[in-house]
Amino acid sequence: MSNLWDDSLSGFWSAWIIVITLGTIAFSAWILFANRRTDKVPDAEGNVETTGHAADGIEEYDNPLPRWWFMLFIGTIIFSLGYLALYPGLGNFRGILGWSQVGQWEDEVARAEQRYMPIFAQYDEIEIPELARDPEAMRVAERIYQNNCAVCHGANAQGGYGFPNLTDGDWLYGGEPDNIVTSLVRGRNGLMPSWQQLGANNIENVTQYVLSLSELDHDEQRASQGQPIYAASCAACHGAEGLGNQALGAPNLTNDIWLYQAPGQSVADSVRQTLRNGRNGHMPAQAAYIGEERVHLVAAYVYSLSLDDDEE
Repeated sequence: MSNLWDDSLSGFWSAWIIVITLGTIAFSAWILFANRRTDKVPDAEGNVETTGHAADGIEEYDNPLPRWWFMLFIGTIIFSLGYLALYPGLGNFRGILGWSQVGQWEDEVARAEQRYMPIFAQYDEIEIPELARDPEAMRVAERIYQNNCAVCHGANAQGGYGFPNLTDGDWLYGGEPDNIVTSLVRGRNGLMPSWQQLGANNIENVTQYVLSLSELDHDEQRASQGQPIYAASCAACHGAEGLGNQALGAPNLTNDIWLYQAPGQSVADSVRQTLRNGRNGHMPAQAAYIGEERVHLVAAYVYSLSLDDDEE
């Protein structure tokens, strides 16, 4: 009997579903038989009782259901009971056949793994730089990417507000194969604290200095005032020259690439907002979602996205 029950529901909820389901069927059967009157037949003169409803001179007869229609309802009730006995329709009762949607899903996954695991194992033996140049492997990897990664990084992998562009060769944590694998397996947590305590004036000075690092339009006087504040407060993570630190995930501030620049927002406003409020970026570990056997393949795909940029 153990294969007849699914432990995903508690005993209470299972019993509740059983009672509701069987009660609904029983109530439907009662209504059907309670309204079945055999005396609803024409009298000797062919007259039939009416329900009292009339519209435009047309009265509604109070006739019984046609026999075929009545039997169809009976057949439906019998079918419902049979279906519930065979399949998991009553709470966590799997049914006589032992089928469940979870069991079917597990069977499908097992068949898929049996079919595709040797392919993934074959790809796993190939170094990522070489695998990234295999068109067939990259078609497989792209499907995995689209199903699991595109929701954040975009179908074209060019990212969005708060989600890195994977095609431009700019990497927060490094673009080498090992770095990408680490990102996929362990995830990443980026944290920049708020610098609200610097005050509005100093935040503006640092903003102008950060703009100067990317050679953007800036106020030179304010930038010169912001440089020592940057050196004291920001250089520990972003470096004295603003080149960033991939070990910490601190971005390069000299390449005019801004992860948190919203559409229509100026770079200056984005930097000010970052300094005032801080940032908290999180990428969950993906191995549990895509499967550890697919990490190597997806890492090769991500690596391939910036190959042209790197080669240039």
